[in-house]
Amino acid sequence: MIKLNTSYYKIFATLSVAVLISSCSNTKFLQEGQMLYTGAKINIKNDTLSKKEKSNLKEALLDQLRPKPNSSFLGLRPKLYVYNITKEPTKEKGLRYWLKYKIGEKPVLLQDVDREFNKKIIVNYSENKGFFNAKASSDTISKNKKAQVLYTLKPGARYLISQVNFPEDSTVINSEIQAIKDKTFLKAGNPFDLDVIKAERQRIDEHLKNRGFYYFSPDNIIVQADSTVLKEPKVELFVKLKNNTPQLSKEPFTIDKTIVFADYNLEDVKLGKYGIPYITDSVEVYKDLYVIDPQHKFKPKIFDRTLYFDKGDLYNRKDHNLSLNRLISLGVFKFVKNEFVVSDSLNHTFDAYYLLTPRPFQSLRLETLGKTNSANYTGGEVNLNWTHRNFFKGAEQLKGAIYGAADVQVGGPKDANNIIRFGANAQLSIPRIVAPFRFNSSSAYVPRTNFNLGYEYLSRTELYTLHNFNTSFGYVWKENERKEHDLKIFDMTLVAPQKVTEKYQTQIDGDDSDPLNIIKPNPSLQRVIDKQLIFGPTYNYTYTNTMLPKKNTFYYKGSLDLAGTITGLVSGADAKAGKQKELFGIPFSQYAKMEHDFRYYRKVNDKSTIATRFIAGIGYPYGNSTTMPYVKQFFVGGSNSIRAFRARTLGPGSYDPRNEEASFFFDQSGDIKIEVNAEYRANIYKFLNVAVFADAGNVWLINEDDDKPGGKFSKDFAKEIAVGAGVGLRLDFSILILRLDLAMPLRVPYYEEGNRWTFDRIDFGSGAWRKDNLILNIAIGYPF
Repeated sequence: MIKLNTSYYKIFATLSVAVLISSCSNTKFLQEGQMLYTGAKINIKNDTLSKKEKSNLKEALLDQLRPKPNSSFLGLRPKLYVYNITKEPTKEKGLRYWLKYKIGEKPVLLQDVDREFNKKIIVNYSENKGFFNAKASSDTISKNKKAQVLYTLKPGARYLISQVNFPEDSTVINSEIQAIKDKTFLKAGNPFDLDVIKAERQRIDEHLKNRGFYYFSPDNIIVQADSTVLKEPKVELFVKLKNNTPQLSKEPFTIDKTIVFADYNLEDVKLGKYGIPYITDSVEVYKDLYVIDPQHKFKPKIFDRTLYFDKGDLYNRKDHNLSLNRLISLGVFKFVKNEFVVSDSLNHTFDAYYLLTPRPFQSLRLETLGKTNSANYTGGEVNLNWTHRNFFKGAEQLKGAIYGAADVQVGGPKDANNIIRFGANAQLSIPRIVAPFRFNSSSAYVPRTNFNLGYEYLSRTELYTLHNFNTSFGYVWKENERKEHDLKIFDMTLVAPQKVTEKYQTQIDGDDSDPLNIIKPNPSLQRVIDKQLIFGPTYNYTYTNTMLPKKNTFYYKGSLDLAGTITGLVSGADAKAGKQKELFGIPFSQYAKMEHDFRYYRKVNDKSTIATRFIAGIGYPYGNSTTMPYVKQFFVGGSNSIRAFRARTLGPGSYDPRNEEASFFFDQSGDIKIEVNAEYRANIYKFLNVAVFADAGNVWLINEDDDKPGGKFSKDFAKEIAVGAGVGLRLDFSILILRLDLAMPLRVPYYEEGNRWTFDRIDFGSGAWRKDNLILNIAIGYPF
């Protein structure tokens, strides 16, 4: 049973009464003769349409009508009430102005509704959908100073397409249209639909643009409908060019010259007849390209690899867009402009001009960050980042960074000691695949070869110090805007410990010298400070369509990590049999790891979304390893995971971390991870968003660990799932999203079986309960 303090009941009851009063009192602010407009209803009188067809038509028509009534929530109009009770401000700023005109909504009155105009909209939309004999009427339903407009539509019979004709002639453009007429969107037997006709015009235009007809436009196509041939409600369609189509639009063009202005500046360059700079003396000819780059900022071959037009090529829109997108994806140009100028109207050729304005090649950025997390750490971080976007004059990006951070524990039940980190890293990114084999990419995104090198120093004061070296070499390429591949041919991490304190070593070995405070051995802590050498290939695949304006969107990321596979096989490594092999005096890790991250976003309406995520991963040590490297294991809990539990304190399985004798929290890890998250997000005012969420999951071990009882994955894993839920507040300032999530555990896997659900222990009135169970997560960005 959930316990609530009596004062909470009073507050809730008071708010409920206030909301109910506000819903009834909006009409009292109306003047004599005014009526509040509450919306429109549409009644369709037609016996031939199915229930679903009527519903779809109603929904579409309602969306067309204007004005929209005042927004409502559960039948109430709180924004209208705020407007009504707020006095008229004396100036266009201040709290009163903000409340009345930003939070509040001006009442929409019946007199604001132009019923004749709306009837024309209903009839016009119906005709566009094939109801050529549509008629509409309206009536008003009023009560208690509220009014609703009822529109009645008599659409008549819907006209179907009887036949689609593409008249033939001897022109080149007509032959192109004839070649694709079999793929027309206009099908005999389908209803007449203006939206389908528009799509058909776009389809033809897209094909012609890819066949050289640069100057063609969808407006050059006319679709004539003839309903006089047949007595029944059917129309015959004729798809053809308009008589006034310009001759230039009917001719296919080929490329003559491709001219690149690599350092274009609108203010400094003299313009030609068509707004294109005159070709100056500083022209470098590279293959079929004319490159104008007086200061030699770029190697010409970068443009040969990026641009897809060659001399004599038939113009096509695909290569046109491909070239522009590839220039943009180089990341070195601030502005990219492209123009085509007719060079020979008789032979139908034009020159392609690319006007490129480079970004500043070098930049230096200083970032400071303050942070806190659910593990009671508060601290800050400083990053100094340097970027050169054209290091070898071929759009190669060289990035370097140095950083330092400190995290101090300011509370919590245990002393986890402070954390100090600093390090440096460098990355060289080359805009092509550097390999002994040929790699051709027709993607709009330039593939890249990446080299990375980094070092980090980490010190947990009074415990240990770790040195982490890492390097990698690999490729990143995108098939299209939805699919991306990231393959690291070689990815190596070396972790070396230093200054392991006696305090930490005692936690590993145990100490029974004091019978009143016996510290039991905890060998699992040794894995954190073991020397680790991890190397091998990794691969990540990402698919997403979340950038598209669709109601339902998806995100998927899959990763595969194979460490020490070939080396382990060649050397005959078998750690279980006592044949563990070493490189440079360090046992190398051998394992296979796989992880899948699925996300689904459903747009409920313009202001709310349901977001869900499912993560599953497994890491399997073999050969030269009996356990997964600690840095490659899975963790749960924290602001981007199961938010009702502090970061990395959950699992594995039903293992109870409270049993540890250490004077600090040891991060709990596992070889298997399952996590599910669901979140309802709603916008309540411009930058202000709220959320309700639930998280579930845990981590488990592949093999039994005597130091982690209950940690091994078994058929009863479902009984060891942790569950949490909460509410969130998100401040979306465009440049960043500040997120505050307040969560509480609903199911704790390390409690006694049968007593893991915590509903009967929820007590918001208890300060002790709130302290132990309410977790506040402060973070930047959405959790998923």
